[in-house]
Amino acid sequence: MNTPGPSPVFEQPESFEFTPENRKLAEAHIAKYPPGRQASAVLPLLHLAQVQSGGWLPKAAMDYVAQMLGMAPIRVYEVGTFYTMFNLRPVGRYLLQVCTTTPCWLRGSDDVVAACERKLGIAMGETTADGLFTLVEVECLGACVNAPVLQVNNDFYEDLNGPATEKLLDALRAGNPPPPGSVIGRQASAPITGRTTLTGLPAKPAADRSRRNRKRT
Repeated sequence: MNTPGPSPVFEQPESFEFTPENRKLAEAHIAKYPPGRQASAVLPLLHLAQVQSGGWLPKAAMDYVAQMLGMAPIRVYEVGTFYTMFNLRPVGRYLLQVCTTTPCWLRGSDDVVAACERKLGIAMGETTADGLFTLVEVECLGACVNAPVLQVNNDFYEDLNGPATEKLLDALRAGNPPPPGSVIGRQASAPITGRTTLTGLPAKPAADRSRRNRKRT
């Protein structure tokens, strides 16, 4: 979500520093790599900085990570501007990432997008006036079998349609996020119509199974 739509004016913080807790986490990430390879920890450290900053990655945070890893700042900027997981401007409390790639589109992602825009009164790439929601379009989220899917921060909501999306947004606005996963109660990635094979085979009585096992031994 690096550059969705026009960039509004916002204030960059003058400085950044990890909290003591996050500093320990950062050092643990760095310790995973051999001496001289600390730059390999740039992704987890930038993610940690983004979480601490409320969902976006200020320039001061990238400079801090660069200093901590002994990297040239431009190298960290290259990472931060390349991966869409990093947000270079403030986002809402709930970052809504709508997948519109082919499987989700075939199963109704247009309805999910329309419901979000209608319910929130914003277009793709915008944030609501109260700062609660930011809406962005993303490529495949990897949940194709339960399409369409909407990622809310780090949670996936699957098998959505227009009304279900509006119900989800109401719950989020009320501060009561429902459990993530399929909104229709689908178990994992099971067929949406239920079982289609092995539905008519009677279960073997336990006594029969015991006798058969004794014969094998």
